[in-house]
Amino acid sequence: MPLRGRPAALLPLCLLCLQAALPLRGHRGRYAGDKVIRVVPESKRETQILRAAFNRLKVDLWQPSSPFHIVEGTVTDVRVPQNTSRSLLPYLQQADIAYTILISDLQKAIENQTGSRTYRNRRSLSEYNYEVYHSLEEIQGWMYHLNKTHSDLVHMFSLGKSYEGRPLLVLKLGKRSRPYKKAVWMDCGIHAREWIGPAFCQWFVKEALQMYQTDPAMRKMLTQLYFYVMPVFNVDGYHFSWTNDRFWRKTRSKNARFRCHGVDANRNWKVKWCDEGASFHPCDDTYCGPFPESEPEVKAVAHFLRKHRKQIKAYLSFHAYAQMLLYPYSYKYATIPNFSCVESAAYNAVNALQSAHGVRYRYGPASSTLYVSSGSSMDWAYKNGIPYAFAFELRDTGHFGFLLPETLIKPTCTETMLAVKNITLHLLKKCH
Repeated sequence: MPLRGRPAALLPLCLLCLQAALPLRGHRGRYAGDKVIRVVPESKRETQILRAAFNRLKVDLWQPSSPFHIVEGTVTDVRVPQNTSRSLLPYLQQADIAYTILISDLQKAIENQTGSRTYRNRRSLSEYNYEVYHSLEEIQGWMYHLNKTHSDLVHMFSLGKSYEGRPLLVLKLGKRSRPYKKAVWMDCGIHAREWIGPAFCQWFVKEALQMYQTDPAMRKMLTQLYFYVMPVFNVDGYHFSWTNDRFWRKTRSKNARFRCHGVDANRNWKVKWCDEGASFHPCDDTYCGPFPESEPEVKAVAHFLRKHRKQIKAYLSFHAYAQMLLYPYSYKYATIPNFSCVESAAYNAVNALQSAHGVRYRYGPASSTLYVSSGSSMDWAYKNGIPYAFAFELRDTGHFGFLLPETLIKPTCTETMLAVKNITLHLLKKCH
């Protein structure tokens, strides 16, 4: 961490010079020399300086997701392009703002992460490697394979097509024991760069199928409930994060007036749409879109959830990173009507999670635990009658950020599995 420097006398002028000298962030696939830094503003002055600097420089905020969310005393992780860092880091020192370098060369960190594996007609579930990250093609091939080989417990279907024409595939898990059963919805990969999400959705399916015969709790879950699992929500964005830009976040829809692509699929839902914590600008990472459900991916999932909202009792969405378990509301500071049931479920879930490897998760309403954001899928699900709506922010707390190593897939998934099972069993106790 750099030493605190002298008071900055010409900060506004310096900031203007930085803005003029540095290019806007582009859709890059190479990150040679880029750094990830952590700043924790200790005063309103530091908060204002950081908001202004990061907003004008168009750096890539990892945590939180936009300058709107930078507040005093909270962690701010930022990807700083190589040419920007030469000016920004001395500027922060001059402004008397301390920072820590988390990743000194992002491209090297990316290259250290193992690349794509090829999935070719695996004959059994056990041959598929769940401890590596998989491309969209591999994940969808795996889904087709399970649909053929585990037809007693698995049924695959499509909700429609993405902006670029890819199928929006969902796995329905559960024993067809009776015509009507309650259900749990699970989605992963709303934000493309959060690869640990799809890895967990795959892990959950694997555990459910492998443990059905031997684990009484899993047998109970699959007998009494259906699970709708969408391993990759933002299929176009996820594919793009593998082929073009590892840190792409949004969808890949085109904007008629701007060259910028994509919408934040977790700001595009019809619940306080494009209010606090979302942006109207198409180039921003938190762009809410031209109207609610403008993205075909969001529209398709919303339509399915509306159609099945009497059946679906829990909505679980998996993100990264922060190690948190969040529940409504995101868009306002208020207590949900069934707070005691949801709070109890969250408390038990994080305790179950911690029992695996000692990893602590914070839990609580998203607005006060993380930050205020509008148009989120979790709030929409809750407002549309799904009584248990949760968003997981999986490992870690920033040391690796979006580049969580493959060696941490297994411990992350095993502990998260305990939390999900705990929430599911809580559902069956009729506390809502």
